[in-house]
Amino acid sequence: MHRLGMPVSDDTILRQLKRSNQASTQKDTIRVVGIDDWSWRHSSRYGTIMVDLERHSVVDVLEDRSVESARSWLQERPTIEVVSRDRCGLYAQAAREGAPQARQVADRFHLVQNLREAIKEQMSVYGHANVRPILSEDAIASAKSQQRRARLAHRQSRLEIFEMLRALRQQGLTYSEIARRTGYERRSIANWLTSSAPRDRNRAALNPTSPLYFEAFLADCWKNGNRVGRHLFYDIKNRGYTGSRSNLERLLKVWREVENIQLDEPPPEMEVSEPVRDPDTGHMISSVVAAALCIKPRGLLTDRQARKVNALKQGSRAFAMMRGLGMRFIGILRSRGSQALDEWIDDAIDTELTAIMRFASVLRRDIDAVRNAIELPWSNGQAECQINRLKVLKRAMYGRAGPELMRARMMPLNHRN
Repeated sequence: MHRLGMPVSDDTILRQLKRSNQASTQKDTIRVVGIDDWSWRHSSRYGTIMVDLERHSVVDVLEDRSVESARSWLQERPTIEVVSRDRCGLYAQAAREGAPQARQVADRFHLVQNLREAIKEQMSVYGHANVRPILSEDAIASAKSQQRRARLAHRQSRLEIFEMLRALRQQGLTYSEIARRTGYERRSIANWLTSSAPRDRNRAALNPTSPLYFEAFLADCWKNGNRVGRHLFYDIKNRGYTGSRSNLERLLKVWREVENIQLDEPPPEMEVSEPVRDPDTGHMISSVVAAALCIKPRGLLTDRQARKVNALKQGSRAFAMMRGLGMRFIGILRSRGSQALDEWIDDAIDTELTAIMRFASVLRRDIDAVRNAIELPWSNGQAECQINRLKVLKRAMYGRAGPELMRARMMPLNHRN
């Protein structure tokens, strides 16, 4: 302020800005509002942003993420006709109680994202690659045998790739030419060919920041009936655990999912006995790549992606069924007509694929919001963009980003007149 010739301090400017924002009253009627959450601190504290989707502007920033605050905000604005939200049940409840006259709209991006996550879970053996489930004795033996076969198959594929690269190098080809022919990165090819054999990947040593460091203790507690996350977190914290509770909850989530799968085993014909390999590289196709390809239309696939899809459809009957369902679901979202939605949900449940059945059941519970997402033009895309802007402002304020100042900077000037 001194360089600008203004005889006031920075704190005075901020104080006046906060005061004018608190004294302001918004007289504009809001018909369509988008609600989304944002993080003050990731996995610890969250706030809520309200966006007027018709005027493309932020109308309020709430300090917390709770049903009570969102409900009271909506109750103060009876003119709201449409509430666009993500799949969060918290905002769905707040909209039902605070604006019962409004139509709720589930965000289409999150619908497709949830479907992709369900496909990824179905294509994965245990759901997460960085955690290990608790299994029965027979299941442990079967899992170890399957993991051993997968490791041998992966090692064999790496050996085949290494021999191919070495043969091309012996023909006098440069690293750049080999990269052009094979599709691998030039630096990766150089690393491969500097050794006489494929290098084995070294597994990182466990440390107290990982809950697997205390896996034996946690497994004993789990088998003895102690399965409450906050209790287990307190116990291993006293034993030297330095990680977060959310990291522990991810491990416990996999253990719970494995128990549910054991109680309701999928049909044997739906199980994939051997992993599907990429026809170009020989590597096993991960569940993440399979899920992304499963919902991508044929016309948008590259040649390499199309070959992967064909290999997955031939090697996994479950993938073939899920790709058909994925293409139908995206077609329904783009058709602007929800007549085929009920039939799609019934077909998804009839597949008896656990993750897909769960996704379809959740859709049925939120059927009105999903129908509105298909038929109405509104989505939460604007709210996501405003959250990106909010994050930039928050990080640029270096600790001064309190609720009042954040609200004052996010709202346009015409709302503070």
